[in-house]
Amino acid sequence: MNDSAIGGIAPALEARAGRVIGQVARGLALAGGVVLTGIALMTVISIVGRGFSFAGLGPIPGDFELVEAGCAVVVFAFLPWCQYRRGHVTVDIFVSRLSPRIQAVLTVLGNSLLSLAACLIAWRLWYGMLDKFSYQETTMILGMKLGYAYAAAFPGAAFFAVVCLYTVWRSLNEAIRGREER
Repeated sequence: MNDSAIGGIAPALEARAGRVIGQVARGLALAGGVVLTGIALMTVISIVGRGFSFAGLGPIPGDFELVEAGCAVVVFAFLPWCQYRRGHVTVDIFVSRLSPRIQAVLTVLGNSLLSLAACLIAWRLWYGMLDKFSYQETTMILGMKLGYAYAAAFPGAAFFAVVCLYTVWRSLNEAIRGREER
């Protein structure tokens, strides 16, 4: 038997791909953090503006519309990093008593199901974006085209699907070796 059969499916390639995917996921999460910080600052400014309306200041028009769009972008920016770092919630109380190999196989199953969900979300988000643009749907106050919010969230959703597929590969190699590597 050769080393790749014992160690997994192209383990050296998986490790190199994992480093690149991890770097991109981290960068996307940092960008999401910048957007989230901007949303928080805008919200504070808008609330303070409401308090000083007597001085000619006021809330930022359409602030809640911007928060909604921004939060969608932020969620999809954070999901790839969370998946890459194994940050999703698991029910360890039930599986902790199982053998390391069974735990690794269950991780493959969980990552496969999440990959299916992530691909479905990215696919439907793409078609939702096309739909929003084709009907020229806009927000109520700002008149911002909703398609732009979908377009801004789509790269994160698509990369989340890529990361999920990578984690299936990673966990499959771990199952072949008989253990999860944290």
